[in-house]
Amino acid sequence: MVTVLEVATRVGREVVIGFTSPVSAPPPLGAVGGILGMRRVRPAPAHVVNAATDYASGLVCPLLLPESLPMFIDDRLLDDDDLVHTATGERHTALTLRALDLLALLPGKMVDLRAKGSREAVARRH
Repeated sequence: MVTVLEVATRVGREVVIGFTSPVSAPPPLGAVGGILGMRRVRPAPAHVVNAATDYASGLVCPLLLPESLPMFIDDRLLDDDDLVHTATGERHTALTLRALDLLALLPGKMVDLRAKGSREAVARRH
């Protein structure tokens, strides 16, 4: 799946980015912020998703996205060499291919969301 996020950089600039990840493991916002060095990370509203991807929100295909959209790929996709299904931009349709074949076609930077340096909210003990 493709998750579109609105992020605020350390200098306060607002940017829209895309993240390709397994549906079963969406990108944790705290990990994305920590790894990419962003001050704030939040899901983009539907109208921003539509404008940034040229796809309808909820139907975003990881292929043929605009080059102006910075893309990141969750390296947890490498864990699976089975068939994967991805949206095509049309309702009731999906594209099926091997995970490694999909990775070969995807533009973007591979990111390890399991890194220990990620920022996640942790409750303090009393």
